[in-house]
Amino acid sequence: MTTISCRYDGGLRCAAEHGPSGSVIDTDAPPDNAGKGECFSPTDLVATSLATCLLTVMGIVAERHGWPLQGAAARVEKTMSGDPPRRIAALEVWVSLPASLDERQRRVLQRAAESCPVKASLEGAVPMTLHWEVD
Repeated sequence: MTTISCRYDGGLRCAAEHGPSGSVIDTDAPPDNAGKGECFSPTDLVATSLATCLLTVMGIVAERHGWPLQGAAARVEKTMSGDPPRRIAALEVWVSLPASLDERQRRVLQRAAESCPVKASLEGAVPMTLHWEVD
């Protein structure tokens, strides 16, 4: 179990401290929801979690096999609903894999990423589309 302690700092800003490491992430409400958008919004962190989870799971598999994954990247676009209740309406991710990987390696990494815990947790609640590219 991991504990994350969150504090409201006022002005629609929060700070979240990761218990095991002590690292802190600040959040701000986005400009379209009364905030300043000066840092990640809570829903931005959901989108970020999906993209980084995909990369992390692929990294675990790549390291296990000794495959070069450095330079792999993910870009995520988050779309918010236009109608109440305010929610994430869609997440679209473009994952770019290094050209040095062969087709079989890319397929193995893609299958691994498709089963990442964040994607599995959001499945059925948020429409997600993954696009796979070779760098």
